[in-house]
Amino acid sequence: MNKVDQPLEVVVLAAGQGTRMNSALPKVLHTLAGKPLLQHVVNTAAALGPSAIHVVVGHQADQVRQALDVDVRWVDQSVQMGTGHAVQQALPAVAEDALVLVLYGDVPLVTAATLNTCIRAASGGDLALITADFSDPAELGRIQRDGEGAVQEIVEYRDADEAQRAIREINSGIMALSRPRLSDYLSRIEPANAQGEYYLTDVVALAVEDGLAVHGLKAEAPEEVMGINDRGQLAAMERIFQRRAVASLMAQGVSVADPARVEVRGAVEAGQDCFMDVNVVLEGEVTLGRNVRLGPGVVVRDSALGDGVRVEPHTVIEGAQVAANCVLGPFAHLRHGTCLEEGVKIGNFVETKKSVLGRGSKASHLAYLGDASLGENCNVGAGTITCNYDGIDKHPTHIGDDVFVGTNSTLVAPLEIGSGAFIAAGSTVTTTVKSGELAVGRGRQRNIEGWVRPDQRKNEPEI
Repeated sequence: MNKVDQPLEVVVLAAGQGTRMNSALPKVLHTLAGKPLLQHVVNTAAALGPSAIHVVVGHQADQVRQALDVDVRWVDQSVQMGTGHAVQQALPAVAEDALVLVLYGDVPLVTAATLNTCIRAASGGDLALITADFSDPAELGRIQRDGEGAVQEIVEYRDADEAQRAIREINSGIMALSRPRLSDYLSRIEPANAQGEYYLTDVVALAVEDGLAVHGLKAEAPEEVMGINDRGQLAAMERIFQRRAVASLMAQGVSVADPARVEVRGAVEAGQDCFMDVNVVLEGEVTLGRNVRLGPGVVVRDSALGDGVRVEPHTVIEGAQVAANCVLGPFAHLRHGTCLEEGVKIGNFVETKKSVLGRGSKASHLAYLGDASLGENCNVGAGTITCNYDGIDKHPTHIGDDVFVGTNSTLVAPLEIGSGAFIAAGSTVTTTVKSGELAVGRGRQRNIEGWVRPDQRKNEPEI
């Protein structure tokens, strides 16, 4: 949270096309850990507690607006004439007394802590910017300091001489400055560069010329300020993000078989002594209790798993609530609306959807339970399905406690099965089964004597 007295407003630059991505999708909508790059930046900006967040869009602006469900003020830059020009488009909507923080939609890993350092340094009326030392700064803008270490200017790579290109300290582009000063400097910059654009970085030289203190603050980790321009950089950034995310889980007390083979694509909370095997994927809002074990290839999406839950290999869990000590899989699929009470077993090749299973109930293999509620200690045999869809509507199946459903049963909804009932194997059940009743819904077996297998029959004479 921003701690300065001055109101803070954030301007996020997201108007570029990103031609090096070679994609029909705007660069800022390419995903990192399952979320658009721009979403990461806006989320971090929101954590600072600003009065407003202004997002400058240009290339495929409508698509960018539609892709993000965020509370921001959209600003159009119909013609892209550089970063300085982009900020100019946002300034009319910024309060006169605001401190302006400029961020970039393709720099997703910058932290709120680093940004707060920048904000505090600029809160006294100075200019603050974030820099970093790169072993290979490539074509990034260089920080030019004087003999005493004070920032003098930022030199873009295309305009730099050989000595300047040898500098390893780069400009991240992230800066903070009061709105009046920023407006003044932007009105004075000229497109006197190889690109013929209005560079935001020229503000630094103007501030130095006016005697304004310029604070060049180095990010703790260079990856915080790394921008993404092509798919190779996006893939490298994904690895950095995942390394951080898995390290955070391990700090919470989670054991990971191979940190390089766990993917975190959301917000994950985990209790002590959980274990994740290889190729586990966690997406959305995920909560794991204590001593949860996730086997190889498990996917958990927007779900909560209680203490002691064991998930066997290649099971997919999405939108489910799973109580303590349940056993799931292998190769099970828990779909949205599944709610399992304590000690439930969902076995291999079992699918559930919008279903509630009471304490101790089990469906051990090869079953489908959709729009169903089961009481405690029920047993669902292999091959059982609830026929919940009639082609137009979905219908419920209600099953009481201690019900035994035999193998290969078909339960045609809407259907009520009372507690203690028994469904004979191979039955198709279409009407209510009362408590304690045996339901047998199958054709009578008939054995035919003298029957000859087709492959043993003599050829019939041709007519």
